[in-house]
Amino acid sequence: MDHRTVKLGKRPARHDPRTLRLGDYLLPRLPTPKPRVDYATKVPAGQWGMMANDKIGDCTCAAAGHMIEEWTAWSKPKMIVPADRDIVRAYSAITGYDPKDPATDQGAYELDVLKYWRKKGIAGHRIVAFVALEPGNHDHVRDAIELFGNCYIGLALPISAQNQRVWTVPPGGPVGPGAPGSWGGHAVPVVGYDPRTLTVVAWGALQRMTWRFWSTYCDEAYAVLSKDWLDKHGVNPEGFDLAALENDLSALTGQAIALRGFASPAV
Repeated sequence: MDHRTVKLGKRPARHDPRTLRLGDYLLPRLPTPKPRVDYATKVPAGQWGMMANDKIGDCTCAAAGHMIEEWTAWSKPKMIVPADRDIVRAYSAITGYDPKDPATDQGAYELDVLKYWRKKGIAGHRIVAFVALEPGNHDHVRDAIELFGNCYIGLALPISAQNQRVWTVPPGGPVGPGAPGSWGGHAVPVVGYDPRTLTVVAWGALQRMTWRFWSTYCDEAYAVLSKDWLDKHGVNPEGFDLAALENDLSALTGQAIALRGFASPAV
């Protein structure tokens, strides 16, 4: 794939202080994350799909579609593949994009997509909640991928990544063609990791990046809780009871609202 021709579409990271943070309450209860996880294995090669991200800058919604694919490939009898039209419909609802007017294709903020996904749903699938991660805390990332089956992230991509088979920080460092955001913003789901690299879905294909690349260019990251990740017994493929975590999140959200004086939860 010639990455010079693909579409980006993640707007600059925008953080909401009301958003729950994974590190505030979850990490003390968790075991040490596994050294490697790969949740891409049950999605057939070539089946991720572009979800219109080759034509418009809907990567923030395409990433949600890829997460639905991955979750259901593991937890359901048959993998669900969201239709491109449903992904574009969500992108239009969130951003005002009009397929008849290319000038309205201006990308989206990840927080707007996550809030819409929770309240309205994307391609008929609603998420339960989302929590922010500290991008610099690699255990946060491993925890999110292992337990939630994914990590929804934003990257300020450098031009130097366009010709790289594995995304890495160039030898000259994050300056010039290696400067964060010199190419643009892109939203992707992380579907696996090992000690050296992480694997994401970008433009319908698996793409690896080094941990240093992550640390240099990832400007926002979220763990997303979805019932699509649960089997009929309410647990994830690792046997972790996410229904209990959902209850914790609901209780914590109520506490956060009471303490901070907000009328509605940020998750």
